[in-house]
Amino acid sequence: MTERPHLPVMLAEVVEAIAPRPDAVIVDATFGAGGYTTAFLEAGARVVALDRDPNAERFAGPLSATYGERFRLIRRPFSELQEALAEAGVAHCDGLAFDLGVSSMQLDEAERGFSFMRDGPLDMRMAQDGPTAADLVNTAEADELVRILRRYGEEPAARRIAKTLVLRRETQPFLRTADLADTVETALGGRRGAPTHPATRTFQALRIAVNDELGELEAGLEAAERVLAPDGRLAVVTFHSLEDRIVKAFMIERGGRTPLGSRHLPPTAAGPAPSFHLLFNGAWAAGESEVALNPRARSAKLRAAARTEAPAWKAAA
Repeated sequence: MTERPHLPVMLAEVVEAIAPRPDAVIVDATFGAGGYTTAFLEAGARVVALDRDPNAERFAGPLSATYGERFRLIRRPFSELQEALAEAGVAHCDGLAFDLGVSSMQLDEAERGFSFMRDGPLDMRMAQDGPTAADLVNTAEADELVRILRRYGEEPAARRIAKTLVLRRETQPFLRTADLADTVETALGGRRGAPTHPATRTFQALRIAVNDELGELEAGLEAAERVLAPDGRLAVVTFHSLEDRIVKAFMIERGGRTPLGSRHLPPTAAGPAPSFHLLFNGAWAAGESEVALNPRARSAKLRAAARTEAPAWKAAA
């Protein structure tokens, strides 16, 4: 199968938010195929890129050949931002971008097991190490599967699906994406004209759980707060409500926008000084022309903020 070209989502908006300049140090926390990185390098910035997927390394060679020491790719998850910058010999950065979507390359590679549209091993590991989605589906207790499907997939039929999976795996373990998708579809009574495949939420939930995506995001945002220099820009592109809620809450809280207590209650102690200020209210969405060209951008939201001189807040428990 011919690999689809990877189109970086909301590239112009992300570049506008980050505002790269010559000699600035920009971190592309989700390198992928290097779309954001290339734009930052073309603006004259130095880029430290991170990706936990070893397959991303194949896109680094041409950039290294073109931009030399201004570019470096480090194989780490973005929760290890501080360690990655230390490895690159950098203490702080002037901009930091996250694209939280699964890349088209990962979806197109059936052997990665991310998509029910292409039959392959039930894997879903971004870093290609640790337990797979098959391990999770075949060993987790029914109540744990229900929790995963509800929390990470917002699946209303979580208990019915979990019960079906547990009963089926007693006779035959789940090893392939198509088998899991067909089983979930059967559990939900078929497609019946649904606009999306019945297994969509299940696959999202398993992928998030296998890769601890929400935990990584929370740790990555806190790390970004520590590594960004004053006036450094943070831009985050999300693709579903679970991610967006975390990013929105982080930026509102760190931006000092949390609601004040009731005037009928005793005043509460003032919290830490805001460590960010929002670059714009709310979230930007991709334009119609981009969505027409790249349907992946349909659900994308961009939120952005700039670092203040206030100390980083203490990490959440």
